[in-house]
Amino acid sequence: MTTFESNSLRSYSQEEVQQILQLAIARQTNDRDQEFSYQQIIEIAAELQISPDDVKQAQIDWIAQQSQVQQRQAFDLYRRSKFQKRLGNYAIINGFLILIDFVGGASLSWSLYILLFCGLAIFLDIWNTFQSKGEEYEIAFQKWNRKHQIKQTLNTVLNKWFKAFQTY
Repeated sequence: MTTFESNSLRSYSQEEVQQILQLAIARQTNDRDQEFSYQQIIEIAAELQISPDDVKQAQIDWIAQQSQVQQRQAFDLYRRSKFQKRLGNYAIINGFLILIDFVGGASLSWSLYILLFCGLAIFLDIWNTFQSKGEEYEIAFQKWNRKHQIKQTLNTVLNKWFKAFQTY
């Protein structure tokens, strides 16, 4: 039995079909570097006997997922920038304490203990900042997201209020 005949007799699960088609589409777009219009997506879906309503709902779900991905990327960027600021503060404070210790006794003694404890705090901060899975991350993300949405709502309301005020 040839490979083609064995492939034509085999049946595939929905997940396997999705994976195979995703790889085939990726291979085609890599060869031609092309993009698909919404109409082309509808045509492909029609060939696969997928209703336009299902495609529209899938597009809405995909847009929501992309928005969530972008929000998480913005949150990760925010966390990293806050970490860099804290790391700079640690470096300045510890550098100052080491300088005081060195100038005061021409050697380093007590400042090394402070440096050691601050180093432990930095490692814990690194762990918390770059940990992107788990319950603590989700709680921090939800808190940041709520705060971010409140800021956006307030900015929108204030902008509308200022525009209304300026027209008078």
